[in-house]
Amino acid sequence: MAETTSCFVQPQEGEAAQAIEAIGDELSLFDDWMERYQYIIELGRKLPAFPQDWQDDGHRVPGCQSQVWLEAEERDGRLFFAGASDAAIVQGLVALLLRVYSGRTRDEIMATDPVFLHDLGLVKALSANRGNGVEAMAKAIRQRASF
Repeated sequence: MAETTSCFVQPQEGEAAQAIEAIGDELSLFDDWMERYQYIIELGRKLPAFPQDWQDDGHRVPGCQSQVWLEAEERDGRLFFAGASDAAIVQGLVALLLRVYSGRTRDEIMATDPVFLHDLGLVKALSANRGNGVEAMAKAIRQRASF
């Protein structure tokens, strides 16, 4: 258990709304989307290692152009997520989503509409397929919370 627990993202901010605000502040430090992409890729590189044996169809997120895997674990009334992708920019987008949603209660996850992806300009700045993929990831996270 301890071995896999370390792959779940721990929240940096107290609430999802604070995480969204912090991400917006961080993205605003860059002058253009190429710099923002580099920052997002760096975030992805900092994600905890995702176990190789979870990189299977049972963990795969449907609707993503790249391969994306997701796992959730509930502890003390909070859902913690682990995730990974085979594409660097998508791995960074996984990191952004997990920063917002991991370590939150089911109610907070359901109350945090992924519209922030549009508000931050992420969906518009990505290719159509990548934009659809990041929305599919957010949907998969929220579906896990709705059980």
